[in-house]
Amino acid sequence: MKLSKIYEILWLEFSGDDIEITAINSLQHANETQLSYCDSEKNAHLIQNSKAAVILVTQQMANLVKTKAIIVENPHLAFAILSKHFSNPLFYPKTEPQINSSATIMPNVYIGSNVKIGANSVIMAGAYIGDNVEIGNDCVLHPNVVIYNNSKIGNNCVLNANCVIGSDGFGFAHTKTGEHIKIYHNGWVEIGNHVEIGACSTIDRGVFDPTIIEDYAKIDNLVQVAHNCKVGYGTILVSQVGLAGSTKIGRNVVMGGQAGTAGHLEIGDFAQIAARGGVSKNLQGGKKYAGYPIMELNDFFKMTAKMLKTFGIKR
Repeated sequence: MKLSKIYEILWLEFSGDDIEITAINSLQHANETQLSYCDSEKNAHLIQNSKAAVILVTQQMANLVKTKAIIVENPHLAFAILSKHFSNPLFYPKTEPQINSSATIMPNVYIGSNVKIGANSVIMAGAYIGDNVEIGNDCVLHPNVVIYNNSKIGNNCVLNANCVIGSDGFGFAHTKTGEHIKIYHNGWVEIGNHVEIGACSTIDRGVFDPTIIEDYAKIDNLVQVAHNCKVGYGTILVSQVGLAGSTKIGRNVVMGGQAGTAGHLEIGDFAQIAARGGVSKNLQGGKKYAGYPIMELNDFFKMTAKMLKTFGIKR
């Protein structure tokens, strides 16, 4: 898209060289033909080393931009508006799928363009496999599994009925008058080897980069993994766990039923979080946690015992 067209979409007056913008991307990963944005001072330090050709910023941060700054009142909202115009297509040009002769494809399965399905994999009735999806060897997709475009699934994976891989993340920018403008997510999902995803669980694709589920992770039924999360090697997420966007979980973490995280947090290797634990801050690895606000398990037990004694409650 021409830069002048971007100005037109944002209701801005254009001047200068009318360069071609090929995509939108994060400050860290944008190249010399792409557009990015910075909507907060905590991320302003990323502007200096960004290679983006054009950056959406407020007037206060315009002097930090070495390339070209588009000055807007709300960079996050401007980015959301533009994301629709740079969103991935629903359907890609038709290319025949590559399905190993030993794979089993049951009736009423939809297989999109340029799909790859490995040896001995089984795709059960009613599954939907979007364009450019890769499925490894010895996988089992149970009935009505949905795999959105560009998702990658490793070997020896089990996806139980009605789980959804690669759906659009839940992200919106907000206008002054209360409207919510959708942010289109152009990333994808990568699932490693020996992973199991429970029935009716959902894993959203990233905004620019992938949402990642590493090898040997086990995810129970009714779990929500939001955009740009990373679930580490051998991690277990029990039923109704919810991970907010950009949560990073180390290896062999265990989260009990209905535990959840706020976004942009990190949980260290081998941490354990009891059922209904509310993770509101980064957690060290190798420890057990419980409660909300989250605390170490022994402290939670002491606090609970003291409360019961104070209020005369018998267990």
